[in-house]
Order: sequence, then C-alpha cells, then structure tokens
Amino acid sequence: MIYWLYEHRDWFAWEWAGGLESPIYKLLNLFKYHTFRAGGAALTAFALSLIYGERVIRKLISLKVGQPIRTADEVHKLFELHGKKAGTPTMGGVLIVASLFASVLIWARWDNQMVWTCLFATLGLGALGFMDDYQKVAKKNSKGVNARFKLVWQGAVGLIVGLAFAYGMGHHSAEVSNMRELHVPFLKGPLITDMGLFAVVFYIFIMQGTSNAVNVTDGLDGLAAGCSVTTALSFAGFAYVCGSGKYADYLHVPFHPLAAELAIVAMALAGACIGFLWWNAHPARMFMGDTGSLALGGCIASLAIGCRQEIALVIVGGVFVMEALSVIIQVVSFKKRGKRVFRMAPIHHHFELGGWVENQVITRFWILSLIFALLGLATLKLR
Repeated sequence: MIYWLYEHRDWFAWEWAGGLESPIYKLLNLFKYHTFRAGGAALTAFALSLIYGERVIRKLISLKVGQPIRTADEVHKLFELHGKKAGTPTMGGVLIVASLFASVLIWARWDNQMVWTCLFATLGLGALGFMDDYQKVAKKNSKGVNARFKLVWQGAVGLIVGLAFAYGMGHHSAEVSNMRELHVPFLKGPLITDMGLFAVVFYIFIMQGTSNAVNVTDGLDGLAAGCSVTTALSFAGFAYVCGSGKYADYLHVPFHPLAAELAIVAMALAGACIGFLWWNAHPARMFMGDTGSLALGGCIASLAIGCRQEIALVIVGGVFVMEALSVIIQVVSFKKRGKRVFRMAPIHHHFELGGWVENQVITRFWILSLIFALLGLATLKLR
C-alpha cells in the first residue's frame, strides 16, 4: 500500500502540495527504498503487537483458552517448575501472525510473488498450529493433533511453497539466480546448478524441519520469540543483499530482484516478535502456542528459501537446530540403547533440571541465538 503512494507521488505532490519540490513529494519518494520500508514494517508490527496485546489476552481469557500442562506423572520434577503456568492463555500466536500480515500488507509491494509465498507459508502452518492448540484446549490435554496429520499438513504446505519458489518465480535476466540452485556458505558458486524436482522435495524438508524445530523450542517464556527476532534480523540482511545486483555480485551470493522485498517481511516478523515479547516475557501473560511457533517456522523457512540460504539457516537458526537435534538424539538413544543422553529433551529442559533457573536458560539461549545469527551473516564475506 505504501509503495502505491510512491508510484503516485507526482499526483499527490501536484494535487496536495503544489509541486515536486514540496515536502510531501520528498516524503513519498522515501517509500521507494527497501531499507525505509523495512524499518517502517518493523515499527508497525511492533506497535500493533503492543497496542492489541492486552485485548488479545483478555479475549483469550474470556474464551477460557488456557494452556494445559503435563502432569507430575508425565514430567516429574519439571511439573514443580512449570505447574503454576497451567491456565495461562495460549494461542497468542494469532497476535504475531496478525501483526505480521498487517505490517507486510502496508509496507511491502503487492506484486511480489515471494512476499505472498512467505505469507502463505506463515498462514498455512499457523492454521495447523491453531488446530493443534484447539485440540489441546478442547480436550484439556497436551498432545494436540495426530503427529502423522501434522506432517502431512506441513508437507502439503511445503509442496505448494516449494513449487512456487522452484518454478513460479521466473527469470528476469541472465544474471538472476535459478531458484533450483543449491548454494552453500563458503562457496562462490552454486554447489548444484539445477536440482530439478528434487528442489521441491528439499523445500518440503526445510519447511517441515524448521517449523518443527521452532515448535520444540517454544517451551519457555519468550524463548522461541526471542530467538526468532535474531533469526529474522539476519535474514533481513540476507534478503537485502540477495535482492541487490550490486551487492550480490560483490559478495558472490545468488541474486534475484524479488528477494529484496523479503527484507520487509523479515523486519515485520522481527517487529511482531519483539512486540509479542512484551507480553510473553517471563512470567508470561500469554503463550504463542503452536499457532505462533509453527507460523514462525513457516515464515523463517520461506525467507531462507527465497534468499537461497537454506544451508545458512542451519547456522543462523543454530538454537532451533540444537533443540530439534536434542529431541532426535534423545529418542534414538532411548530406543536403541534404553538410555537417555539428556535429563530431558528438548535441551532447554535439560539445563532447567540441571539447576539453571528459567530466566538463565532463556537469556543464555538468546545470547547463543545472536551469536549464531552473526556467524550466519559472516558467511557473506567468506566465499
């Protein structure tokens, strides 16, 4: 919407201000720049989260949408640490998704396919999370929807997103990167020049893996939201570079002009998460639930695919990777050896049971997330 004002700046300047030298013309001219609109998107999403957070909390309380907590028989000592959180409003992810959508629709260009693909991924997986949260609240248990149904839904969303990215983004010139290339940090050129249909399979895996990784990270107040902020800021940088022919050529990263608008999506995501943290910081007044965590995972995954930085996502989202791997290692070890590697998985609970208080775990994981984000951005120069 804001970009439309830029496109019609001449009319506004003559009709409202009397000429092209007017302050209105100069202001509208700013709307051309991705950096300006990205900053505006972040501030807008943050403000919306802040303004409507209290209303969302009250509405969730009135609907009796309380978070079910696993019993002492299920989690033993962890129940002593988190039992008091039972009944805290969940499904607060609707605030993140709504703030993100509103901000992107205001500040991003509506003719950009990558923007709409990212929004579809966010909404598609957010809808799955909403169903999962509803099942938990309605049945008063912590299991939610069937795991197989969840994987199928994630796969379906990943298929649509994968086809859109791999075959629907078009080439504007010979310099534009093929969206089916596989790029690896530290290499100047693509490792694989055309993955063909395997690119779609690869993107499905990225969508499933990222959404589930963010989902398991969401176990402490503000943990997933805080780590998503640093990840989103990092991909805002990637998007700006990948969408600029000059910088992409200089840094030897894949170039696609549509990727520049993803900086607005990434910054809106960061702003929405920061605003949500206002209400989700320990002790949390509401939880994002699967509605938020799966939506965040979908948005982050689609940003990584759009920037051609799927492998870099493993570095940038290092905390999410740690959390997901801890669950996989724990399950495999227990099934194969009958022994647990961690006191409890995901790994944030391992440290809790080891004596770290909740705020220590959260803050230290945020620090790790920031370091991983900086390391991911550093790969831009190591090619």
